[in-house]
Amino acid sequence: MAHRALAHKSTDDVAVAVSELRPGETLTIEALDGGEPHQVKVLEAIPLGHKIALRDLPEGHVVIEYGEKIGRMTRAVKKGGYVHTHNIRTLRWDYGETSTAKRKAKVTASRKSGVGKGGK
Repeated sequence: MAHRALAHKSTDDVAVAVSELRPGETLTIEALDGGEPHQVKVLEAIPLGHKIALRDLPEGHVVIEYGEKIGRMTRAVKKGGYVHTHNIRTLRWDYGETSTAKRKAKVTASRKSGVGKGGK
């Protein structure tokens, strides 16, 4: 059986497409470490090498891949949806915000208080 997507760990929230995925396809996605395979219906086109959600991922959810925390969802994605830079933010620069509006409000508040400009 040719794999169309694979998860690294059975506990991962996402799998990686090993070929282009088309909406409407139903996949059996296995993890490299074994465990129960995931049955997933592809909801949108997913390019080779990109991520597919193995379960519903709500906004703010910390995503697990390789058994590690890799990012925070900035928008909700349904099982079978495309997970990429338009809806996940790396944890490298994560401050717990899930929306652009919250980040802008934090920056504006910092500027008004003089933080970063020699203020208290």
